[in-house]
Amino acid sequence: MNAVQSYYEVFLKSDRVARMVQSGGCSANDSREVFKKHIEKRVRSLPEIDGLSKETVLSSWMAKFDAIYRGEEDPRKQQARMTASAASELILSKEQLYEMFQNILGIKKFEHQLLYNACQLDNPDEQAAQIRRELDGRLQMADQIARERKFPKFVSKEMENMYIEELKSSVNLLMANLESMPVSKGGEFKLQKLKRSHNASIIDMGEESENQLSKSDVVLSFSLEVVIMEVQGLKSLAPNRIVYCTMEVEGGEKLQTDQAEASKPTKSKVQCRNIRRIKNLKLCKNKSTRLPIRRRSLHARLQLPGRAEAALPAKDEFPALSDHNNHLVKVLTPKLSAELRAKCTPSAFTVDDVGQPSILTMGCMAGDEESYEVFKELFDPIIEDRISVGLHACSLGHRKGRKQDGQNAWLHDALPKNQVQWGSSEEASVPVVVALLRAVQVILHPTPNSPKQSEWHKMAVSKNCPDQDLKIKLAVRMDKPQNMKHSGYLWAIGKNVWKRWKKRFFVLVQVSQYTFAMCSYREKKAEPQELLQLDGYTVDYTDPQPGLEGGRAFFNAVKEGDTVIFASDDEQDRILWVQAMYRATGQSHKPVPPTQVQKLNAKGGNVPQLDAPISQFYADRAQKHGMDEFISSNPCNFDHASLFEMVQRLTLDHRLNDSYSCLGWFSPGQVFVLDEYCARNGVRGCHRHLCYLRDLLERAENGAMIDPTLLHYSFAFCASHVHGNRPDGIGTVTVEEKERFEEIKERLRVLLENQITHFRYCFPFGRPEGALKATLSLLERVLMKDIVTPVPQEEVKTVIRKCLEQAALVNYSRLSEYAKIEGKKREMYEHPVFCLASQVMDLTIQNQKDAENVGRLITPAKKLEDTIRLAELVIEVLQQNEEHHAEGKEAFAWWSDLMVEHAETFLSLFAVDMDAALEVQPPDTWDSFPLFQLLNDFLRTDYNLCNGKFHKHLQDLFAPLVVRYVDLMESSIAQSIHRGFERESWEPVNNGSGTSEDLFWKLDALQTFIRDLHWPEEEFGKHLEQRLKLMASDMIESCVKRTRIAFEVKLQKTSRSTDFRVPQSICTMFNVMVDAKAQSTKLCSMEMGQEHQYHSKIDELIEETVKEMITLLVAKFVTILEGVLAKLSRYDEGTLFSSFLSFTVKAASKYVDVPKPGMDVADAYVTFVRHSQDVLRDKVNEEMYIERLFDQWYNSSVNVICTWLTDRMDLQLHIYQLKTLIRMVKKTYRDFRLQGVLDSTLNSKTYETIRNRLTVEEATASVSEGGGLQGISMKDSDEEDEEDD
Repeated sequence: MNAVQSYYEVFLKSDRVARMVQSGGCSANDSREVFKKHIEKRVRSLPEIDGLSKETVLSSWMAKFDAIYRGEEDPRKQQARMTASAASELILSKEQLYEMFQNILGIKKFEHQLLYNACQLDNPDEQAAQIRRELDGRLQMADQIARERKFPKFVSKEMENMYIEELKSSVNLLMANLESMPVSKGGEFKLQKLKRSHNASIIDMGEESENQLSKSDVVLSFSLEVVIMEVQGLKSLAPNRIVYCTMEVEGGEKLQTDQAEASKPTKSKVQCRNIRRIKNLKLCKNKSTRLPIRRRSLHARLQLPGRAEAALPAKDEFPALSDHNNHLVKVLTPKLSAELRAKCTPSAFTVDDVGQPSILTMGCMAGDEESYEVFKELFDPIIEDRISVGLHACSLGHRKGRKQDGQNAWLHDALPKNQVQWGSSEEASVPVVVALLRAVQVILHPTPNSPKQSEWHKMAVSKNCPDQDLKIKLAVRMDKPQNMKHSGYLWAIGKNVWKRWKKRFFVLVQVSQYTFAMCSYREKKAEPQELLQLDGYTVDYTDPQPGLEGGRAFFNAVKEGDTVIFASDDEQDRILWVQAMYRATGQSHKPVPPTQVQKLNAKGGNVPQLDAPISQFYADRAQKHGMDEFISSNPCNFDHASLFEMVQRLTLDHRLNDSYSCLGWFSPGQVFVLDEYCARNGVRGCHRHLCYLRDLLERAENGAMIDPTLLHYSFAFCASHVHGNRPDGIGTVTVEEKERFEEIKERLRVLLENQITHFRYCFPFGRPEGALKATLSLLERVLMKDIVTPVPQEEVKTVIRKCLEQAALVNYSRLSEYAKIEGKKREMYEHPVFCLASQVMDLTIQNQKDAENVGRLITPAKKLEDTIRLAELVIEVLQQNEEHHAEGKEAFAWWSDLMVEHAETFLSLFAVDMDAALEVQPPDTWDSFPLFQLLNDFLRTDYNLCNGKFHKHLQDLFAPLVVRYVDLMESSIAQSIHRGFERESWEPVNNGSGTSEDLFWKLDALQTFIRDLHWPEEEFGKHLEQRLKLMASDMIESCVKRTRIAFEVKLQKTSRSTDFRVPQSICTMFNVMVDAKAQSTKLCSMEMGQEHQYHSKIDELIEETVKEMITLLVAKFVTILEGVLAKLSRYDEGTLFSSFLSFTVKAASKYVDVPKPGMDVADAYVTFVRHSQDVLRDKVNEEMYIERLFDQWYNSSVNVICTWLTDRMDLQLHIYQLKTLIRMVKKTYRDFRLQGVLDSTLNSKTYETIRNRLTVEEATASVSEGGGLQGISMKDSDEEDEEDD
């Protein structure tokens, strides 16, 4: 969540990002990439988790971001509607482009519709003709410029002739492009992009010798579709028989429809099943072969099964074929008939079903597809015989040639596959043959102008057909080819062609984009009889010519030296012919129908008439709304350079105002229209890019985000053109272009330097991606004197260095202002009357005078706090620069040294404020160390800034403070030790006493603090470490010595009797030693080499002191034991006190029960030992010290007892001495064993000496004393254990 919060606080709430969004430079992808960087940086710093890869975590976060961005949780839910800005990025249709540029140019919908209809923009022929007229007008304008010498001002006089050549070359190149576009393909006319080329060759379109057409150049391809809808009059047809139709073009391939089962006759009408679904009986002829329209026979047969009695005879009878004359008679023999009778197809068709002798040509019919294979001995010879004869009305197809193509059934038989040739005629006969045991046919006459709806046709039947009144309903459609512009009958006469006034069938054919021909055809002829190439002709309406009979409406085609007169039988037909030829000739004069002119003049109005062309109707409406000026204008008379400049500027405004982050790039549709405008109207490429650069610079200077790559592209184009490198093949350079280029170059240089200076605000967080790097690359290109000589790197480096120096000042000034504003707001939020303060906050911040007065009242602590906050912001800025602008493959990777200089300059500005804040701090205050830690932690991890100028300044500034701090801390710790031990109560605190804990905490805190400073200079850092280690060693040594003294004093003040109890303070002192030893390992040890200098020394001191303390404590225990033994010495044999005690006890025992002598002393000592052992075991933290103490205590006690017994070697122990010693020795032996003292120590020679002596004394006492020892013995027993318990 830290990364998410950082993304929100640092990126989304950034003013720089807000400005970038407002300028149109931030896209959703930019926000996503910055979020990804934040998350990835955080995820990479986390430890590895088993079973969960970091890539999975990162992918999950990005999926969550995408879901939040979409505003929904379900990623599968698609956006219901595409936004307009997103749609603008797609390839738009013509209608969408119209709508877009209506919005761009502010054209109303009805105005566009008027222009669209009046200019016939939906008519591809009219638009192609308009392009040809415009290109011809441009050629004429070029000739006029050359004649009148009205050239633009060029940088060189020799460019004038080159300018004319370039104009003609560009026009001729467009003509060649237009000429190369195919015209024979069908489909909707689409605007083709007219590409410019570097080829400067001029194509002469005016030489007729190179473009003379021959008759073979005129090719027309047709698409013919025939649909059989219904058949009437088939009364003799069985309902379950199969019906299908075959057709063929004369001399061409045969086609067949799908088969259908006939239903029951209804009202003398036989329908095929599913007949209403036209696709089931659709027959289409669509070949790429040449089909000049002329009479050819298209034969079609409707095949219906014959009667049962007309089939072959029974099994043993050979049919009587003498009355028949067909192919079956020639092939079928009795032997073959007998062989085929045993065969049957999977559909149960036999040879009886196949043989149909009554069929005139073939004599047989296949019942199904398998019949061709099962009865191939019959069918193959018939087919071969049929081919050799060359008949065309065949109802038999070869099985292998049949294939299904979509919804159409095609039957390819074995007939010759020669191309089907048609000629031109008013009608093309198509005999349709319907066979029902006899030939039935109908002849149709389809033309491209025939109606498309279905019609009934009467079928011709033979005399012996039982159904004489047969009708078939057919839908015939014959589409004209794309290059067939118009066709029909005309009267014509000319000088060179059509020399007789005669009615002929004419077709206006477009051979190529610039070549049209009027062709006349005869019936059944593939090539035109005569043709007239329309290049250079002008068509117009004319009056009826005297002496020419035939035709009612006249028009002519005139060319220098030639005139061809045409006449049609209908006025509307004449108008259509003139319009079609007007488009074909490309003439500038637009013919106006005489009837329209007369009616307009007669009525004095402009009401369109019905016999006028539709374009005239819309032109009249346009005149009514004031649009006639635009419609009738000549495009060649406009200043297209200025018009394009306006269109491009408006388009750029529209593009920058949409919600898509375009960065100045046009959408594909906009580029298409602008390219088309330039190519069609001859707008110079340099002018286009200069205007584009100027518009982009204006918007960039006003704060809009423009892609530097786009600027680079246009600038490179203009620079290449101005320096004569011909990027678009144009070698002429005008003075205006050169002057505008120099002006734009200087503006661009200033803009780029300003953007580099403000790179954090122009390209925040490295967005748009790669923009800053592209800006630096563009600056290098702008600094070039020409396009060949590269600018010296030092010159580029000097410019960028200057920009980055200014950038450091700009960044720090804005950062300081931001920190001040943030500090003011924070004070307002913390104030108890925040509500009132928030209302006047902005006024307070803006009031400079009041701010200065407040600045004088800022306390040193507040100033230091502000400086630390400012340092955090400085580090954040440097980290962002490194992450988004300098590292890896980012922008300043080329100039890393300059980025380091920029960072040092930036830090030097901060150093001024930092020094000022530190100067006002009171002496001996350490609140400024967090500032050093913050800055040093950042600088020492930066390879370029570590030990740099600012870093060294920071060290010089804080080194005296660190030394002073260490001195004061050493003095303070020493004083605390002295005062602490004087007042020490030796109450346990954690692992030691209060004074020791405070000492060790201070030493550790001081060392941790100095270590956390991470002093960058190695020598001074080692010096600080050595000093602190030595200080810790001295302080711990002092602590150990003071504890040793206090331990001895404490023991001296304690009791020497068995009433002695080990005090808590004694244990605390032992713990202080334990803690001191543990702390010395951490506080006094140096890294390898220096370790023994301090650490071993203090360890030895602690060990010696512990030994002394154990010795003192054991001596105390021995003193107590000696006191007990001293009491027992009064019972030594031979002493007066011993005799007196013995007599007294004996005398008293006669009257009362006297307690066992000596047990109180023994019990008191045993209790003392046990209590001391328990206290030491429980309170002392070091087991090793306890074991050492117990071992020494046991040995000392045994030695004292042994010495005491040795001194009385010659004396017999008193019974009471014996009892006490036995009890003390046995109990202490057992207690020390329970405390973990080893058996080897317990069973020492000294102990064995004591045991033996006491055993002997016990035996002696048992003999001499009648009562014995009353159960006390050196031998172990359960009773004694119970007694002890």
